[in-house]
Amino acid sequence: MGRFDERTVRYEPTSVKDLLVEMKDTAELLIDLSYSAVLHASLTVAHEVVELEHRMDVLQMRARMSLMLAARNPNEAETLAPVLGVIAAADKVADAAGDIAKIVTEEIGLPEAMRGALSAGVETLVRGTVRGESAYAGRTLDDIDLESETGVRVIAVRRDEDWILNPGPTTRLAPGDVTLLRGPEAGVEDVYPELSGDPFEPEPAPEPAIDDLERAVDSIVLMKNLSELAVDLAYGSVLFDNEELAEEVSNLEIEVDALQSRFEAWTLRAAAEADDPVSLRGLIHLGVATEEISDAALAITEGVLRDLDVHPVVEMAVQESDEIITRTVVVEGSELDGTAVADGVPATDISTSILAIRRPDEGWLVGHDIDTTLRGGDVIISKGTRTSAEEFDALAA
Repeated sequence: MGRFDERTVRYEPTSVKDLLVEMKDTAELLIDLSYSAVLHASLTVAHEVVELEHRMDVLQMRARMSLMLAARNPNEAETLAPVLGVIAAADKVADAAGDIAKIVTEEIGLPEAMRGALSAGVETLVRGTVRGESAYAGRTLDDIDLESETGVRVIAVRRDEDWILNPGPTTRLAPGDVTLLRGPEAGVEDVYPELSGDPFEPEPAPEPAIDDLERAVDSIVLMKNLSELAVDLAYGSVLFDNEELAEEVSNLEIEVDALQSRFEAWTLRAAAEADDPVSLRGLIHLGVATEEISDAALAITEGVLRDLDVHPVVEMAVQESDEIITRTVVVEGSELDGTAVADGVPATDISTSILAIRRPDEGWLVGHDIDTTLRGGDVIISKGTRTSAEEFDALAA
């Protein structure tokens, strides 16, 4: 795959809305890939991160060109200024993901025990090429129905030098497509051999030998989850001009800053017990880059927090959005109070996915921690259709 070279970028008449959507999808994919590269010490996945980072450079340059041409008077310049901030922040997310990938490409390294603890906190993500004889070749994702059958999602497809980000039900897999699969390890064990023809052979995860190192890794896993959530919420706040979501991003950024302080303390304590303290350098590198992602998420929300008008280009992106992110407070005694949640999905007939819960006495619950029972006072961050969001709000009230 050829490298994207921002030095040769020239203006092309392109929809700013389309560029913003592609930058958002690319930023989210970069976070996934960079952590996967570190988790599996995969040089191949790390190189995909580098290529996507170059792609982001091209996208942000084209978006800036288009915005400069779009500002015809001071009023339009004022409404476009926050959009420039969104573009710069997306590029910052890409840079942070590239820094995480350097742990692999520049052989900075991580303690092997750290990989074992990290693997318990994130879903399996693998890169596989569709073989011609695969039962999936030539079929749409809707026809294959991987997610319902195995819990595994195709989160991106690379076809030659073109990326299909957020592939939908009508996306058809072709022989030679490079797919990125994410899901539970048991599901990946079934899907990967059928797709690629190669066996899935995860390496056994070593146990951390140092308690303080395990605590440091627990902190970095939570930082990762909160930073990813912050990016989701930040884009949601901009697309839907939602100040409540923007304020939750601010809360998340404060939490990530606090976690980084604890993470640094645990890492320094672990260094005193480690046979080779230099091996912890990659862990510190990972912590710094993760915190930068939450900073970038906060920068995305600046226009919303400053109550600046949303430019029509953002409104157009909203109108084409099938899913929205919402913030819901569970009222004590409501129908959601006491409802069990399994794998982030409430036990109701509403097609709404819970991304995170902020509980007054426990803080943020994300990832595996979402397997809980909702109660009065919980602040729920969820994703779903507009109709389901309205019904979900009614259940919480």
